[in-house]
Amino acid sequence: MLRSEDFFELSEFEPRDIFSNVEFVWEALSKIKPFVKGHLVSNVGSLVGDMLSKTHVLWNDEIIPKDDVEIEAGDITKGDLKVSRKGEELPGASVVCAGAVLVDSQIQIGKGTVVEPGVLIKGPTIIGDHTEVRQGAYLRGSCLIGNRCVVGHTTEVKNAIMMNDAKAGHFAYIGDSILGNDVNLGAGTKLANLKIIDAPVMLNIEGKFYKTGLRKFGAILGDNVQTGCNSVTSPGTLLGKGALVYPCLNVPAGYFPPKSIIDARAIKRPFKKRFMINRFGLGKGKNSERK
Repeated sequence: MLRSEDFFELSEFEPRDIFSNVEFVWEALSKIKPFVKGHLVSNVGSLVGDMLSKTHVLWNDEIIPKDDVEIEAGDITKGDLKVSRKGEELPGASVVCAGAVLVDSQIQIGKGTVVEPGVLIKGPTIIGDHTEVRQGAYLRGSCLIGNRCVVGHTTEVKNAIMMNDAKAGHFAYIGDSILGNDVNLGAGTKLANLKIIDAPVMLNIEGKFYKTGLRKFGAILGDNVQTGCNSVTSPGTLLGKGALVYPCLNVPAGYFPPKSIIDARAIKRPFKKRFMINRFGLGKGKNSERK
């Protein structure tokens, strides 16, 4: 129920080894930074440092100024980006737009990917193929982004995994979290990762308590989960495959089975039975959580 395989189809996710030797799915969160550092192959070269004054193209081992190529951008996630030089197409070329900031060299950008103006990326970060990093996005490091993903306008990501086809198109916060394949976050979704009380996140799942050992723990969203606009998940939320969260809800911590429909009625019932952690140990308490 709480294994990585219970939440994600791993066969098509190339960096699936991050889930190796993981008993509980949340244990992968503490592996993200060393895994990304150990697997990335930096390809951003001279683009590191100050805000870029010109757009550049990454192709194989070349960094090509925009003035030397023609760029035709369609739906990036569908592979519609076309870059050519003197009439010859450059297959797999990626575009890093003027106005982007790549803070350090521990960054890998995949094929057919676009980094729009105003994006700021810190390493270690791996971005997959045919992924769209939209204007104003902030990747704070320890980010593992899959293929055909969308990191949206003013979306912030840190110590997180977005598996293939995961999309956070608008105004999202993704901290210490894992988004499965084909997850879609509605505009304004926040995956809160830090409780107000100064203690590691502990989970109460079907009457059994699990010590995660994690002070920061956002959410685990299984494949095909969808969240409505302006929804917020509390620290330590696990949503099974295909779960649906209604808009404008605060989802309490804990486990929700696959294909759950989480609306106001669904979260009131388990809330009455949930034991929370307070400063004095276990006890019934108010759920005071923040991102």
